Formats: sequence, C-alpha cells, structure tokens
Amino acid sequence: MSFPLAGDNDQENERPDMVVLDCRANAKGQREEDALLENASQSNESDDTSTDQSLVPPAPLKETSFSIGLQVLFPFLLAGFGTVAAGMVLDIVQHWTVFTEVTEVFILVPALLGLKGNLEMTLASRLSTAANIGQMDTAKDMWKMIMGNLALIQVQATVVGFLASIAAVIFGWIPEGNFKMGHAVLLCASSVATAFIASLLLGLIMIGVIIASRKVGINPDNVATPIAASLGDLITLALLAGISTGLYKELEYNDYANPMVCAFFVALTPIWVLIARRTPSTREVLYSGWEPVIIAMAISSVGGLILDKTVSNPNFAGMAVFTPVINGVGGNLVAVQASRISTYLHMNALPIAEPNPAPRKCPTPWSTFFGSGVNSRSARVLFLLVAPGHLVFLYTINSMQGGHTTLTSVFVAFYLAAALLQVVILLYLADWMVNWMWHRGMDPDNFSIPYLTALGDLLGTGFLALCFHVLWLIGDRDTDVGD
Repeated sequence: MSFPLAGDNDQENERPDMVVLDCRANAKGQREEDALLENASQSNESDDTSTDQSLVPPAPLKETSFSIGLQVLFPFLLAGFGTVAAGMVLDIVQHWTVFTEVTEVFILVPALLGLKGNLEMTLASRLSTAANIGQMDTAKDMWKMIMGNLALIQVQATVVGFLASIAAVIFGWIPEGNFKMGHAVLLCASSVATAFIASLLLGLIMIGVIIASRKVGINPDNVATPIAASLGDLITLALLAGISTGLYKELEYNDYANPMVCAFFVALTPIWVLIARRTPSTREVLYSGWEPVIIAMAISSVGGLILDKTVSNPNFAGMAVFTPVINGVGGNLVAVQASRISTYLHMNALPIAEPNPAPRKCPTPWSTFFGSGVNSRSARVLFLLVAPGHLVFLYTINSMQGGHTTLTSVFVAFYLAAALLQVVILLYLADWMVNWMWHRGMDPDNFSIPYLTALGDLLGTGFLALCFHVLWLIGDRDTDVGD
C-alpha cells in the first residue's frame, strides 16, 4: 500500500514551496486547521506587532549530527537516570502490602507512567512547535497558550486516570473471576489522584523548560520531551505508591475516603474544561484529541497486564527494576524523533494544498535510517544512543545494588538486543506515522506521540518479559533471574 508523504528523507534539505495535503482530510483535521487560523487571527487583532512574525515564520535551526547528539545527550542521560530511579522505587514498592494484596496496581503502572507520553510529551511537542513557528513570541500569546494547555492536560489526566483504573479492574477480574468493590474504588481513587497531581507538576516543569530553551537558543524539541520523562516516571510512581498505600490503610477504618477522593478530582473537571475552551487550538484538542490518548492508555494497560503476570511470579521479580528503564528510554527517544518530524512538517508546510497529490511509497527502513535528510540524521543519532545509554543505566543499577538480578554477560546481551529492537521499530513507526497523520489532516503533535510511547511500553515490557523467560529456560537463573 502506498501513502503520500510530506517528503522523502532524501529531499528534506530542499524547502518546498508548497506541501501537498490530502484533499480528503477528515473533519477532525479541518477543525484543527480552522482553530489554528482562528488563533492566528485573534493574535493579529490583539497585537499588530505580531503580524510580520506570523507571516514570516522563523527559519529552522541548522543542525548537524554532532549538534543533535550534543543537545539530546544530556537530557537523554537525565531522563535515563530518572527511569533508573523509578525502577529502583518499583523494585522496592512491589513488596509493599498494597502491591501484594491488590496486584492490579501493577496494571496501573505502565498506564500512569505512560501519561508522560500521552499528555506531558504531547504538551511539550505542541508547545515546542508553537515556540518554533513563532506562536509564543509575545507575552499575551504565550500565557494564553500556557493556560489553555495546562487546563487541557488536567482534563485528559482525570479522564485517562479514571479509564485506566477501569481497565485495571477488568484485566484483573477477568483472569481470576474475583471482583472486590473496595479494591475497585481504591484503584479508581489512586489512579485519578496520581494522574492529576503528576500531570500538574510535570506540565509546569515542561512550560519552564520550553521557555528557557528558546531564550538560550536551544531547539526545545531536543530537550523538552526527555526532561518530561526525567522526573515523570519517578514522580508518578512515587505518587502512586504513596497514595495507594495511604488509601489502602483507610479501607480498614473509613469506607468513604476513597469515593470522596475520586469524586473530588472528577468534580474539578468542568472548571478545567471551561478554561481549555477559551483557547481555539486547545478547544479543538479537547473535542477531537481523545482517541489517541484513550487508545494509548489501553495499549499501555496491556503492557501492565504483562508486568502484573510476570512480576507476580517470584522467579521473575527481578524484572521490575528494569521495566521503567527500557520503556522510558524507548519512549523518550521516539518522542524526540516524532516531535522533530512534526516541527519539520509545520515549518516547511503551507496550509493550502494541491487537489491531487502524487502518491509516494511508504518509507523504507533504509530511507528512515540512511537517508541524507535531517530526520534520518536524527534517527541515526538517537539509535546510536541506545546501547551506550543502557549500559550506563545497567551499571548504575548494579552499583546501587538494585533489583534481584546479577548482570551476567548473557543477560546484558539479551537485554541490549531487546532494547535495540524496540527502538528500531519505534523510530521506523515514527517516520511512517507522523507523515501519514500529517497527510490525513491530523496534527502529529496531538496524535502521534501517545501511540508511539504506548507502543514503546508494550514492546519494552513484552520483550523484557520474553528475555527473562528465555534466560530462565536456558539456565541463567542462580541469582541472575529471580531471587
């Protein structure tokens, strides 16, 4: 099957006069386009000085492989150490009473940790694109964009947290056939409260990072999404463990604590909806941006089910410490690539389309990784960071005596193979998905990253579980796999 792409990787260095868009773009994409036009017209009416900036978008930053690697390296390591810390926390809390008595909490882990991809990284990608194309150059436009986006992610966090708890209840109930109302309400309250608080904290951090990046001349696409993950996993997991433990203790003394916590955060949703509706671009996402977020949550929950069934087996308890690391690294790298491709398309495209675009073939793995364009260059750089990055993170876990797994050469080889395969698949899917969505009238900033990071969670957890099972079968099991 062939799809029209925004441009082959080999032609990315040539700035096209006009990018062909699919004339049959769906109504959702058309509404987003109208919202951007409405937003731009409001900005022009409110501030005449912004007219010239909106007509002439800033030139794209010239980036070499070295400059891309240099800008990505520090945030990548920072994000990686954040996932290492999250892994250490998960390795400890997996033995807490709430995790052993209500094992469905494990199903919540990838779904809630995935919020950084579903919400915070999408927020970072949207604001990075807006900053790069000049939509945040004036203080009025900047604060309007910030308030609308903060309110939007609070609405999405509350809804996704609630739905994630329902998925955890269903996935936990179907295999065992045992439903407990107290545990179901506990999962709901813990999930909603964790999602709300974590999204608010991380959203504020993201806004500061993007504003600071533009002021010092760094491309926000290279730093915003990894930094979103550097503290995202740790904050979210610590909140989940602390909140679920506190609410679990309340089950014995107070039957109303859990329902009241859940009702409180749900009751705030209309306020955030009203604020998000005031900004045209976020208003359209509020109406049309639910599909990727909800589907991504469902995909991550399947990864959570794999984690639950694997970690619950004492022979594979050592998997817990590595799960946030492999999922986080893959998600961080593909989010950077998706954000960069989306920004490239926005900066090199005009909203007017030719009626009959010439179809082009799907990108091949060769064009994705070995093309001459800037996006192929960044894909190569990001892929080359995988192995050395994971070796650093594995050494850090080992030196801190984390987990139940001794780092044998066989284990490291299997682990790196799983990590490299995960990232190769994700980077190729990013190249195809972002271009495909662009030509279907969907803004990749809002749609691509949730799918990609959720697939990263599913692939990472699945490949890691497969590694532990294979290692167990081949006899690498003394203190290496399981304890």
